[in-house]
Amino acid sequence: MTQGTHSLNRSVTIEASPETVFRFFTDDTRWAAWWGAGSSIEARPGGAVRIRYPNGVEAAGTVLEVAAPERIVFSYGYLSGQPIGPGASRVTIRLERAGQATRLHLSHDFTEVAAQVRDEHVQGWRYQLSLFGNIVADEVNAGATTVVDAWFRAWGEPDAAAREGAFARIAAPELRFRDRYSLVDGLGDLLPHVAASQRFMPGIRLQRDGDVRHCQGIVLADWTALGKDDKPRGRGTNVFVFGPDGRIVSATGFWASPT
Repeated sequence: MTQGTHSLNRSVTIEASPETVFRFFTDDTRWAAWWGAGSSIEARPGGAVRIRYPNGVEAAGTVLEVAAPERIVFSYGYLSGQPIGPGASRVTIRLERAGQATRLHLSHDFTEVAAQVRDEHVQGWRYQLSLFGNIVADEVNAGATTVVDAWFRAWGEPDAAAREGAFARIAAPELRFRDRYSLVDGLGDLLPHVAASQRFMPGIRLQRDGDVRHCQGIVLADWTALGKDDKPRGRGTNVFVFGPDGRIVSATGFWASPT
């Protein structure tokens, strides 16, 4: 039994500008990074949309509207014809600026199908937009390891002017820093705090241990505090939150328990 139009709606926040997010709808490489190898899109009215999922399922449609960097509309369906054929439904993606981030609004409209067909896509879009958030964040924060290393080096930089410049390049002015010995808001508060740490712990420097771990703008990095003799004086993990511009907006340090 068929019915009228059934709609599926979902909104998510992506930690990137609308211009950055929209590139993933106009570039084959980025589109395929989201959907799967072999996927492609021609971002013009009448252009072909091809999606090849990692499990081999293929979908296709046509671009209906493009208004960069705010809106793209395309038809969507499966080459197998099940549960809907190619181009048999309509996907609208709208981007809304939210500070430095982007609020993505998705609407998937199904015409002349049972509500069950729409419901079968609810988890699919929840999952696909989760993947999308990660793919965009991975590109925005491709230099996360370099930024983290610069953060640790800055804590040991003896020259005040060089230290200030180093932090300004990698951290937002409103940076928040927390650990067992810190409750700091803003670079203006962090800089004298770091200077004091050097005064009371002379010669201590921080060094990253292992690879950083990144998920949607949140980065974990293990570290060791080394003395002048290069022997460990402590270990821990930092949790960094990166902003849409790739700079650190928050850092929280966890010292490891002595063993």
